[in-house]
Amino acid sequence: MKAKLLQYAAMGLSLLALVNCAEAQTTNLSIAAAGKSSLLYWPASTTNSIVQMAGSPTSTNWITVSNAFPVSAVIVTNSGPVGYYRLFSKATNALPPAGMVLIPAGSFILGNCVYFGTVTNEADILSASPTNTTVSAFYMDANLITLSQWQGVTVYAKSRGYSFENAGSGKAMNHPVQTVNWFDCIKFCNARSEQDGLTPVYYVDATFVQVFKTGVYPTAALYVNWSANGYRLPTEAEWEKAARGGLTGNRFPWGNVIAQTLANYDSGTGAYASVYDLGPSGYNAIGAMGGTSPATSPVGSFPPNGYGLYDMAGNVRQWCWDWYNSTPYAGGTDPHGPSGWWTYRIMRGGSWYDYGASLRCSVRPSDYPFSAYNYIGFRCVKNY
Repeated sequence: MKAKLLQYAAMGLSLLALVNCAEAQTTNLSIAAAGKSSLLYWPASTTNSIVQMAGSPTSTNWITVSNAFPVSAVIVTNSGPVGYYRLFSKATNALPPAGMVLIPAGSFILGNCVYFGTVTNEADILSASPTNTTVSAFYMDANLITLSQWQGVTVYAKSRGYSFENAGSGKAMNHPVQTVNWFDCIKFCNARSEQDGLTPVYYVDATFVQVFKTGVYPTAALYVNWSANGYRLPTEAEWEKAARGGLTGNRFPWGNVIAQTLANYDSGTGAYASVYDLGPSGYNAIGAMGGTSPATSPVGSFPPNGYGLYDMAGNVRQWCWDWYNSTPYAGGTDPHGPSGWWTYRIMRGGSWYDYGASLRCSVRPSDYPFSAYNYIGFRCVKNY
């Protein structure tokens, strides 16, 4: 990518200075020739910043190229259209987007953490062994997407060429939307991004030009711009990091036992009861009021976890980006799940329809990406 510059240095190139959203501070972003590419570099002491690119210095559509910390350089190709680059600093005290909370970067154990209590009546390990994982900071919706939010975005989307496989349903406007499939949620993310003036994440071409708006695509025809500033589904690793709320080794976002004062779920009896489920038995009265199904509850009806997130256990299951397979988790830094084409997409969190054991932070149900049921919904994340 050719770097179009505002000033000329001795080598004929210069770059936009750091733009800080909270204070008048500048940090040099420099460029050097590197064969058929260019090396962009900046002071190693730079923190809390990202490198962005746009086609014009006055553009409102800057795309993230790289995190500026701890990395202190990035290589870009000289082929392709001219581009402007800048080092953009996000102040540590910057407010998160409306309705979202900041999930801090850090390492955690992805997967089941066995409860070392006095008694347990079921295995805590399911399908994949725990592994150490690191995720970058990101923003997540504090609440599940409501029917009201769904309708507001999809009305906008349909006027701009989007189509959805399912209309979406909800018990009330302040209840979570449900009966939406994975593709519906991906398209919702793109439409919400465009509605808010952000860069969409999901495309049907490798050059990130044709936004995914209609139809159902296999992985081979769905491309992800992971550096875009728009909304997307969380990865499985991001979801579990967020669900744990900063705690370590617990079954649930708040600890190791569950009760219907903490989440909306079906407290089982007999063979379906768990020793760490304090009940009372049956569907939660908050969701099942009036005996109607689905027994969802208004979002935010239960206490938040340590990060300020509501309904990370119960109410409706939440679609994630990753494909499901039964091999060990990828682990490492910012994993995106298995590559290639698989059968099922991951869901997390459990629902009003599930027993308490299914609401553990590490439980990973999955389903066909075109499945839509009244116990499946979602929430969005976006890059920090």
